[in-house]
Amino acid sequence: MSLFKNLFGDSNETTNSSKVAWRPLTNVGQLNEIINESTETPVVIFKHSTRCSVSRMALRQFENEFDLQSKVTPYFLDLLEHRDVSNEIAEVFQVMHQSPQLILIKNGVAIHNASHSDIAAEDLEQYV
Repeated sequence: MSLFKNLFGDSNETTNSSKVAWRPLTNVGQLNEIINESTETPVVIFKHSTRCSVSRMALRQFENEFDLQSKVTPYFLDLLEHRDVSNEIAEVFQVMHQSPQLILIKNGVAIHNASHSDIAAEDLEQYV
């Protein structure tokens, strides 16, 4: 079982060991803050399912590649805990829900989104 844990991670694992300074996205009210914040600094939202191995792999790859800490503000959404927030993100930013999913918000608008294997930190640089 440890082989699978090494390949796919542990579903109970948190992002505490990440080099990304994630801000937890836990309630719908934060979306207004994100919209306002994105007028000064772009905001990236990573929607993650803690039970999905594909999502864990995408998250790890993103965290390993991420080097824009001073250029964007990263938010982390645990989909299993906060599906209502994900639903509101889809409505507010007009982005179809996917998991895993990365959404870049700039000036209150979703200007880029990617899901599954299309999530790549390096792609964000062209939008920031």
